Amino acid sequence: MDGRIRAGSKSAYEDSVPSSLPAFATPVHPIRQRSTEQPSKPSILPIILPPATLRPLAFRTFTKKHNLTLNSSALELFATFIGKYCGTGWREEGLAERVLDEAAKAWKIHGGAVIVPGEGDELRTILQNIQGSMVGGRPVQKEGLSRQKSLAIGEGSSKMTPLYPRETYVDLHGEDSLGMTALDIKDEDSQPKDPRKWLQIVDAFEQPQLVYNVNQKHFDIARPKPSLLSEPAQKTRLFRNRYNLIYQRLLRNESFQVSAVTTFRSGSLQRSSSTMSTPQQSYKLTPIANLLGRSGSNHLLLGLLTISPTGLLTISDLTGSITLDIQHARPIPENGAWFAPGMIVLVDGLYEGEESAAGPGLGGNGGIGGSIGGKFVGFSVGGPPCERREITLGVGGEGESDNLSVGGQFGWVDFLGVGSERELGPNMRRLEHNVMRRQPTGSSTEFRSKMVVMGEVNLDSAKTLQAFKKVLGTYAAEPADQSPIAVVLMGNFVRHAVMSGGGSGGSIEYKEYFDTLASALSEYPSILQTATFIFVPGDNDPWASSFAAGSATVLPRRSVPELFTTRIRRVFAVANTDAEKSTGRKTDGKVIWSTNPSRLTLFGPAQEVVFFRDDMSGRLRRNAIRFGPLESTSVAPEPSGGPTATESAAASQERDLDEVMDLDQAVETAESNMPAPEANKCPIATDNDLQTARKLVKTLLDQGYLSPFPLSVRPVHWDFAGALHLYPLPDALVLLDPETPPFAVTYEGCHVMNPGSLVSTHTSPLDMITVYERLLSLYVWIRSILAKMKPHNLSKQDQQIMRLKSCGGLLPRIY
Repeated sequence: MDGRIRAGSKSAYEDSVPSSLPAFATPVHPIRQRSTEQPSKPSILPIILPPATLRPLAFRTFTKKHNLTLNSSALELFATFIGKYCGTGWREEGLAERVLDEAAKAWKIHGGAVIVPGEGDELRTILQNIQGSMVGGRPVQKEGLSRQKSLAIGEGSSKMTPLYPRETYVDLHGEDSLGMTALDIKDEDSQPKDPRKWLQIVDAFEQPQLVYNVNQKHFDIARPKPSLLSEPAQKTRLFRNRYNLIYQRLLRNESFQVSAVTTFRSGSLQRSSSTMSTPQQSYKLTPIANLLGRSGSNHLLLGLLTISPTGLLTISDLTGSITLDIQHARPIPENGAWFAPGMIVLVDGLYEGEESAAGPGLGGNGGIGGSIGGKFVGFSVGGPPCERREITLGVGGEGESDNLSVGGQFGWVDFLGVGSERELGPNMRRLEHNVMRRQPTGSSTEFRSKMVVMGEVNLDSAKTLQAFKKVLGTYAAEPADQSPIAVVLMGNFVRHAVMSGGGSGGSIEYKEYFDTLASALSEYPSILQTATFIFVPGDNDPWASSFAAGSATVLPRRSVPELFTTRIRRVFAVANTDAEKSTGRKTDGKVIWSTNPSRLTLFGPAQEVVFFRDDMSGRLRRNAIRFGPLESTSVAPEPSGGPTATESAAASQERDLDEVMDLDQAVETAESNMPAPEANKCPIATDNDLQTARKLVKTLLDQGYLSPFPLSVRPVHWDFAGALHLYPLPDALVLLDPETPPFAVTYEGCHVMNPGSLVSTHTSPLDMITVYERLLSLYVWIRSILAKMKPHNLSKQDQQIMRLKSCGGLLPRIY
């Protein structure tokens, strides 16, 4: 063996295998190593491709496959690109079809319009990214990626780049949209331990403005770019988008779906919920235009309540409008919701055609184009059923997997610009659990999850400043690990619109009020260093109040101008600097001047809270439709002294309302942190107050819109109306309405709270603070966290709190 391998052979085989014992059968000649050189990149022979030659293939790919349309400039751009980078094999090898298909996918995910122009930079940017990922004339994908991830390659790849520009496209499948590339939940110690690091305020004017696409059944980015001076057509699109959202929401409700297995019809109306499937009758919506020629037939309409120029109540949809007669109609549920012009409602009734020689038709006796002759006699009027957040996003509910689809189709939509639910939701909820539950089991230390909300903080009132100092002093005395993560101050910050002449000094007087607040804040530096203060303005705050004089301003409204807030910003900067000098540790207490409404997100899409300041209950009472009194039937009392039929019906309505909505038991049983006499611990809400709260909450959430009024009653910026939508439902809604007693109600998984005024004119500041403490000095985030956790980890009381409730709709069985 030694003779076979000679020393001279080493020069011939420099990479020879070392010799070993004969038992290992070392070969006579070494094994040649396989060449690791990469094959040369195929060469492309560019050609001049006429646009007319490419047109049939582009039409087949863009129009028939993706429902997009290329204009002439875009077709020329594709012809030049394909001719240069695909060359002679553009047709035979299918290179052009691959490029067109990838470009169409990128355009749709980017949120482009139906007509693809070639003049802008968006299409050119997409083609440049495709060019960077092309090998041999065709776009290639990184090995090991799924089809869904083929266009969202992370930063770990050095050769491949995303097909969409980073500054305009949010990577839906990577984990870097929140700065969390390659996030490993197991390594929880490397993540920030302070929940404030994951808190973000979404400005109403910076929130993505999405429009529901009826044809594609998904959301598109609003085009053109939103502006305060929008085109007149945007006014019509505002109502069309509201209608389309509610219409598609209804079609997913089981009460409006026809079963393919059975056509069970019941003579009696049955109750159902959005989370339970029972045999039931299926309802069908009728467009108003289809009422022509069908006089005397029953129909179910979905439309917008309006007042016609002739002063008649009408209902309108996208096909037409018709006069509505509600003389014999009853609201469903009875006294359970408001119905006013500007709301989209369901009306069940009978169509009566007009009796004239000309016959029914468009532009009939109403004298208005698009109106249907005759009238629609309503028998019952109700709001569209609400839809749970889990169903909208298509994720699992209680006790289910986070990735389990339950019928929703919008889990990949990024509604707030913080990441989509299906993209980041499961990971962020695990991170939330790790951050918020770091204390060992059985520890008496509470994890930091408080959020304090103070409403109607009138700085021109001495009692308000006294109460404000009392609240801050209470929380400043607590340990740093138990202090609130956020303190929300909601306007109006003055009782009168001083900017419009309601006070003596105007802007100078208004600035002095905030300077006084800065002096009060400087007395509690500890809470300034550890909390985030958020200011939400009201109708009396500048600059909108300068022209509205305290009346309803345009929504959404901007934050308080920086001109009046300089001293408060300086107080926070000084508090952070002093803390760094004394402890050597840098603090990051900050103040945020937000819009009305505004949204707070915690851990990305895992938690969402909406803050809204509006005198809504008073506006509903002024504009609501009044129904006739309930007709009572004379029924002889039973010998046993049982209830009459009217009393039984009233009791049934009360039971239905109790099943739909519950007073938040966590608020009802919350204890105050302030010492107060036992007599001061009065109940939070009486029966009448609770009924008012339920009525307000159901009206607002069923409409899915924060301003369900005509534009003449509550003006809205047409291009920014998307910030007023409550779709999907948030985890919590803080609705500050000083005209309504404080309440906390849970409806369809959404916790709705009204903090009320910080100081009431009918009670002393100490009494009001006591009620305030019981209502809002609770762990708002605990409620939201409990709703995301498994039931077996909760106590019986917590399981009772997070019980799923069924939603309300048009008829009793839909409720």
